Order: sequence, then C-alpha cells, then structure tokens
Amino acid sequence: MRLILFVLLFISFTGNAQWKSFILNRSGDTLNRVDMNGKKQGPWTISVPDLRGERGYEEEGYFENDVKEGIWKRFSLEGVKIAQENYRWGKLNGRQQYFTFFGGLMREENWRAIDPANQFDTVAVYDLKDPTKVLDYVVVKNEGVAMKHGKWTYYDPREGTIEATEFYVMNKLQTDDGSMINDDDIKPLSVSSGKTSQTDTVAAKKTVKPQAILDYEKKNSGKKKIKVRDGNTGGNKPEPMPEPVP
Repeated sequence: MRLILFVLLFISFTGNAQWKSFILNRSGDTLNRVDMNGKKQGPWTISVPDLRGERGYEEEGYFENDVKEGIWKRFSLEGVKIAQENYRWGKLNGRQQYFTFFGGLMREENWRAIDPANQFDTVAVYDLKDPTKVLDYVVVKNEGVAMKHGKWTYYDPREGTIEATEFYVMNKLQTDDGSMINDDDIKPLSVSSGKTSQTDTVAAKKTVKPQAILDYEKKNSGKKKIKVRDGNTGGNKPEPMPEPVP
C-alpha cells in the first residue's frame, strides 16, 4: 500500500515538475500554469472582484506562451455568462458575443487579428448587397492590435430582436456604396438609440439652394446687384433718425 502511494506521489511530482507554479481544482487538474520561463500556459481561470462600483467577474480559457488563445468565457460572480470571446495571437479574432448580467444578448462583434509575423495584411471589400462581389482590396499595416472587421449586430436584450447592424473593414465603417468612414469621422452615439447608424456617421452634405433661387439668380445675372432677404434678422438694422434741430 505504501509503495502504491509513493508511486502516485512520484508521478504527480514528475508530471508537474515542468511548471513554476500552478493550482489544482477539485478534480485534481492543474490550472493557472506558469512554465519555467515565467509564461502562462494551458487552462486558466481569472477572478476579478467588485471594485468601486464596477461589477466583478470570472473568466476562463487557455493561454499559449503568455497570450490568450481560442475561446474565453466570462461569467458574472452569480454564474451568468456575460461574454464569449475568441482570441488569436492574444488579440480578438472572429465573432465575439456580449450579454447582460441577466443573460440577454446585447451585441455580436467581428474582429480580425493579424499574424505578428506579417508586417501587412490584405483583405477584400465585399458589396453589402451582393456578398459574392468584391468591390476593392484594402492593405493595412500591422500595428499589433485587432481591428473591427465584419458584421456588428446590436440586439434588444429583452426581445432578442435586431436593432441595428454595421459593417466594418479593418476598423473602417463601410457604407452601402462601398466607401469607408474612419473612426475619427464617426459622430457620437445617438442619445435616443444608444447606437451609431451608418446614416448618423455620414458627413453632412453641402447645402443646395432651392430651384426657385437658382432660377432667379440666372434670370438676373449681369444686372445691378439686388439685395435679397435671406431670413437673417440681425444684419439689416435701420439707420437711426437724425436728431431734430432746435
């Protein structure tokens, strides 16, 4: 009996000798492994407590050479799933889902991570009305961050219905005609809806004169300039009457 116990302890020790630190769960599995080079490896659980009004959470997933890899799930401290994210090279990649603390789906995002070994990446821009049609190709520099890329969907978390959709191409919002809008040109979120729509983010068009004014200017072109009222009430003050001579 003692020999069997010794063999089991020896196997456990030699099996974990490659880890600088780790923890054991109730099933005896090793979690939160740190290898001899100080890098996180394998399955991990992370717990964040409530802090200064921010609700705490727990997340679980895998580390590969100190960066997140694959599917990571986040739960409220009550056990409700509030997020499911996908990682590649430690950056968001693919579809991400975010839920309320009651479990209702709020939005789905799509991101694209670039291989750190590549300096640039090239992606196709598809027609929103015909996904099989390529409108253009975009070349972006690898700046070490994930980029918004693909369809973003916003939901009513209570009804489950879609409230708004957006399409991004490497951090640029795509409009119906295939043109792109930089993040710096996107207007603030609408107060009423709490979301940004494509119509909200398109720059205001140049004001066009009514046809009646265009016809009037054409008819009187070349003639003595005629002062026309333009609706401004602050620039046409009458001259004051002269003081009477005593």
